[in-house]
Amino acid sequence: MNRRIFQVIDGVQKQVGEGFAVTSPMPGSRIRQLSPFLLIDHTGPMQVQPTDKPLGADPHPHRGFETVTVVYQGYLAHRDTAGYSGKIGPGDVQWMTAGAGLLHEERHEKEFAKQGGVLELIQLWVNVPRKDKMAPPRYQELRSGSIPIIPTAEGKGTIRVVSGNYGGVAGPAETFSPITILDIWQPKGAKLQLDLPATYNVGIYVVKGSILLHGNRPAQTKQLVVFGWDAEGIELTFEEDTTFLVLAGEPIEEPLATYGPFVMNTNQELVQAIADYENGQMGSFAD
Repeated sequence: MNRRIFQVIDGVQKQVGEGFAVTSPMPGSRIRQLSPFLLIDHTGPMQVQPTDKPLGADPHPHRGFETVTVVYQGYLAHRDTAGYSGKIGPGDVQWMTAGAGLLHEERHEKEFAKQGGVLELIQLWVNVPRKDKMAPPRYQELRSGSIPIIPTAEGKGTIRVVSGNYGGVAGPAETFSPITILDIWQPKGAKLQLDLPATYNVGIYVVKGSILLHGNRPAQTKQLVVFGWDAEGIELTFEEDTTFLVLAGEPIEEPLATYGPFVMNTNQELVQAIADYENGQMGSFAD
């Protein structure tokens, strides 16, 4: 038996900072049906013009959730006031826990910006349980080579297990609640049966390509598919070479209070987060 399909959602285009042309299908009407996932921002593919001044998002605060960034093309530089910094490129994943709070800056990596090129990445916002919202900030830099791959479609397709456990293979990311993120590529004409716990919320985001769901429902590039909880199976047929993300996780059934870059459980906690930021308790950069 296959999962019910709730909705296929088109993304909304927006600009983030100076250097990210983004398509975002979340947040939206299905935000509760995809808990613990809160946001999907798909940058590009966009052409970065050569420059000595890398563009990006200036320092901004976060508290109470995690950001997960998957890079497909180009290079991204990151730093935050918890003392973490790094560079990620094609195939890499950055998993940042904002926890009790920090300032975060993301820019096109310096050498990549000098040369120019194509940038494409996905950033997810992931909620954490109430008991972990004020955890110390944490930064996991998952290099492409550290992410295990399951071959499919007679060895022609791949499933990269970023987090959770799939097919007996465990992903390297450490999570606060059960979360399975799969980065999948399948060739045209392939078929794939996914099986995920019926109690998990499940979504599929099509990075590029065309999928036929359960033999009759299409999903295309930059569309998000939200599924129900009535079965484990998802039957997929690929009408062209396709890259997509599977976002699956145990729902966090707690109150949700959000304001910009803060994700808490109550309005009072949001007020405190804003005050802590304004009072400089989330740190500052020297330059």
